[in-house]
Amino acid sequence: MSDPFIPIEGLANHQGPLFGLDLGSKTIGIAVADDGWHIASPLQTIRRTRFAADAADLIALADRYKVTAFVVGLPFNMDGTAGPRVQSTRAFARNLAKLDPRPVVGWDERWSTVEATRTMIAADVSRAKRQESVDKIAAALILQGALDRLRAIGLPTRDR
Repeated sequence: MSDPFIPIEGLANHQGPLFGLDLGSKTIGIAVADDGWHIASPLQTIRRTRFAADAADLIALADRYKVTAFVVGLPFNMDGTAGPRVQSTRAFARNLAKLDPRPVVGWDERWSTVEATRTMIAADVSRAKRQESVDKIAAALILQGALDRLRAIGLPTRDR
């Protein structure tokens, strides 16, 4: 089984919006970054059914937003080891790569859901609204972390 992920530096030759993905067992949280890779914004949540349907929805949405790459959260264990959730995320990315040519970057997402929940609690968001929004906000946190890293390594080299 080959690793479906490219290193984040591999985005140097790509331009355009990026998607951040928080892959859960029941939903996929999606965030989008602007062309200039400045800020990640929560976009929506896809309720998971079957891989083929989930991938088709994701690809159609990526086409609509003219996305050039995906940043997928890797839910490592707190000790840094890769458990079953990382394995299933890698499998999703591997299968997605068979259907779509856009590159996929893996990003450590430890604490993203916790941070999303804390942010919404601090903003006094109701429990029902938190449950509805947590995955797309977690996806935005994952994507923003990757955008911050891209800036730290000098990408993009020019404002897009």
